[in-house]
Amino acid sequence: MAPGGSAFKEVLELVAECDIATSKSENNIAPTKSTVILSGKHGVYSNNGVHELLECPVCTNLMYPPIHQCPNGHTLCSACKLRVHNCCPTCRYDLGNIRCLALEKVAESLELPCKYQSLGCLDVFPYYSKLKHEQHCRFRPFSCPYAGSECSVTGDIPARAAHLKDDHKVDVHDGCTFNHRYVKSNPHEVENATWMLTVFNCFGRQFCLHFEAFQLGMAPVYMAFLRFMGDDNEAKKFSYSLEVGGNGRKLVWQGIPRSIRDSHRKVRDSQDGLIIQRNLALYFSGGDRKELKLRVTGRVWKEE
Repeated sequence: MAPGGSAFKEVLELVAECDIATSKSENNIAPTKSTVILSGKHGVYSNNGVHELLECPVCTNLMYPPIHQCPNGHTLCSACKLRVHNCCPTCRYDLGNIRCLALEKVAESLELPCKYQSLGCLDVFPYYSKLKHEQHCRFRPFSCPYAGSECSVTGDIPARAAHLKDDHKVDVHDGCTFNHRYVKSNPHEVENATWMLTVFNCFGRQFCLHFEAFQLGMAPVYMAFLRFMGDDNEAKKFSYSLEVGGNGRKLVWQGIPRSIRDSHRKVRDSQDGLIIQRNLALYFSGGDRKELKLRVTGRVWKEE
């Protein structure tokens, strides 16, 4: 018997206690060349068959406690138990409140690779630590930083940059300084607005300049801020400044760009950027204050 064989037998016996319906061939699984073997500190194998038993049959995600089962032994996750209105999707029996404690115990004995293994993460984790790691894995795909719509496209940074240019038609500029003019007629009639995102290629990296109008409490404001297309630890290597003014006055903001790991709304709601009260913005705009005409200038530099 291969090392750990007795432990693997114990895993199958625990699953059997849970009365999970499996075929005879599945109950006689032996480690073969096609078996995924990841030795953990408990000496227990993570096998393809056992891994499948831990997949919810409804959502196909891995199950975490509490794992529920019907009287016939069919299992599903707690989220899907609510989704199927307490009716087993396999045999249509009422699920009740039966927990599959044996399968939960099996999960404790397993170690699995990160689901972003194909993207470069080579780490292996105890079953119950895997999910937490994946939520913060540095190899996980980046979400689209475009703020004008709920875009669900994900991928690496080069793919996100090309996606913004080709699919969202954003302006892309080279250089570490910028000078942008934002115009809006009848600004008093607009409480929420988002201007087109602008992307800058600077120091071989990409930065996203956002500008929008929203309500801060009861006060209408405009806000400009910069996001970095990369992880937070890389974003902290850079700083930026923003400046807006008119009629002999100006406001200046200096900060660190936020990673696009933080959503556009999260950055906005944290007020981490240049905030301009609407009355002041219209004063900067000059004229009769019936049209917004703001010029925002800024620069990005790398911290030594």
